[in-house]
Amino acid sequence: MVILRSTLPILFALPLLATAVEGNYFQSLQFAQDHKDPSLDREEENNIIWIQEESKKTNMRLSRIDQIPPDRLKAESSSYLEGYIQALIDANYYELNVLVYVDSNQTVFLYNLPMDDRVRRSIIAFVSDLPDVEEVREGVLDPEIRQRIEERQPIRQVKGVWFPESTVLFQPLIANPREPIYSVAYRWGDILAHQEIAVSLGDTFPIFRWFDILPWHGDMQIDIAACMWANFDMHPKVHPHGEWAELVTTDYLLALPLSYAVKKWAFRLRVYHISSHLGDEYLVNGGPTIERKNPSFEALDIFSSYQVNDMLRLYFGPGFILHSDQSYPMKWFYAEYGLEFRFTGFRYHYHRLYGAPFFAADIQNWQASNFRFSTTLQLGYEWSKLQGAGRKVRLFCEYHNGNSEGQFFKDHTQYIAIRASWGF
Repeated sequence: MVILRSTLPILFALPLLATAVEGNYFQSLQFAQDHKDPSLDREEENNIIWIQEESKKTNMRLSRIDQIPPDRLKAESSSYLEGYIQALIDANYYELNVLVYVDSNQTVFLYNLPMDDRVRRSIIAFVSDLPDVEEVREGVLDPEIRQRIEERQPIRQVKGVWFPESTVLFQPLIANPREPIYSVAYRWGDILAHQEIAVSLGDTFPIFRWFDILPWHGDMQIDIAACMWANFDMHPKVHPHGEWAELVTTDYLLALPLSYAVKKWAFRLRVYHISSHLGDEYLVNGGPTIERKNPSFEALDIFSSYQVNDMLRLYFGPGFILHSDQSYPMKWFYAEYGLEFRFTGFRYHYHRLYGAPFFAADIQNWQASNFRFSTTLQLGYEWSKLQGAGRKVRLFCEYHNGNSEGQFFKDHTQYIAIRASWGF
């Protein structure tokens, strides 16, 4: 009953949130109609009706900027353009409470942008890509502009939001072999198997985000993350009954990350548990020569990430082993650091996606393996709906030289792989 009472407010809040998004959308379009310049001809009114009808047909509620043909907005009034851009932002970044004002010169001003520099740039790029928008600026919300915006819709005052959808505050370390993400890879040369398929099934789920907290006025978010990694030998030495894929090892992770982002910095404090288990086929086919151990430990790590510019991100963090199983003892310290470099992004208007080539490098030094360098390099391409934020799909080549996996973690291995991943 206690659990039921605590979850009922959340369950009732979800439909109200959906209604609020829909309400903001129609309020913005209604404002555009009510404040139309009467000196404009009938064609402008037809444009407004056309946009409304097209959004109903596609059932997308103006969630994509590509629905507007070029030159469609050039003759529109600033009030119309203001309401339309506000509807777009509410559909894609609703929980961030970004506000829009368009002056008489049709310069677009954005207010109440988040302190996270990466998400701020993503929103500015989103509006800049709108056809016929010539200039986008960040503005200071003075009383006159606040009154103008409140005539269109009330300004929401929120201190936090449940289950934010747009992104996570601390972006994943994409070259980390143990990052919770969905992926599939084909490897060559690993000590676990000369030819191998490696699969991961995992995700980070944002639970709650606080806005404008601590002296730096950043955002804080708590998440839950979980993942499973499985490795299959595609050509096992023993393959009874025609088996062609032997499960070698499976690892499991459960984590609670707490993130904080302000301007170009992002920080993550994470407590996690990870354990590893040998595959049934591997144990059966290997016979009595296989000694099964129980690699299992709990750890805490603290990471800092700095977005140098639109292309380069650097990160570093120490980790501390709090407890490990006696059958596979782990020494107490490790360090991880690396970089991610994304080349100039491209916009695919036909597919309504952003794309960017990327290079990523992750280096780890574990006391359990005598601080040997464990390096992972990736080179590939990623696609996303929003530039710099949200979920992405990546296709890349990967090279690893360092620690292995599971109960073979302390052994050295190297492999190359072709890999696809999807997630944040």
